[in-house]
Amino acid sequence: MTSYDAVVIGAGPNGLAAANHLADAGWSVLVVEEQETVGGAVRSDRDVHPDYIHDTFSAFYPLAAASPALRGLDLEQHGLTWRRAPAPLAHPFPDGSWASIHPDREITAARMDEQSAGDGDAWLRLCAQWDEVSEAFLTSLLTPFPPVRGAARLLRRLPAAGGVDFVKTLLSPVTDLADAHFRGRGPGILLAGNAAHSDIPLDAPGSGLMGYLMSMLAQTVGFPVPQGALAS
Repeated sequence: MTSYDAVVIGAGPNGLAAANHLADAGWSVLVVEEQETVGGAVRSDRDVHPDYIHDTFSAFYPLAAASPALRGLDLEQHGLTWRRAPAPLAHPFPDGSWASIHPDREITAARMDEQSAGDGDAWLRLCAQWDEVSEAFLTSLLTPFPPVRGAARLLRRLPAAGGVDFVKTLLSPVTDLADAHFRGRGPGILLAGNAAHSDIPLDAPGSGLMGYLMSMLAQTVGFPVPQGALAS
């Protein structure tokens, strides 16, 4: 009987990432999957119409594109291609106007200024804060527990991002975050829509962190969809 150093149950993104890292470390690994195809929730199909390819579970993957663990696997060398829409996120209003995040932060800011003067500069300030903490924050969030190194780097970067005031902002409800930084409705709608992914009430503490995180990922890495190595 064949023996293995590790058995991974489930061939979704987490299981496959774990199996690949173990294999890269020299372990022999067996991956066991109940379904006929691998990929877990990262899957597409043609159930709606033969000419229309759609996602069946999760729809976009900014955290995957930003993940140090996945980047370390060099999946692009094995067939993975990230597909991105012209704009990662947009929200239409009844009057025909839009709130949107453009891949170029300067264009995002300019469009916000068109709707409410000053909101563009406020958006760029949030982006600048993200630039200061993003690497350390994502390392803390997306590497094995306990995130000692990432947390230590994050603490060192916090003063440049605003220190205690920045932390308070992130721990506040997303509605307060929007009111504190913006005058127009557009940025608040974008932040709130992203915060809703956490299932935390928009007026509850902590929703601001999710709204900020997802909005900044939309601005920096987009909301990409994998084609190739992670797609079925």
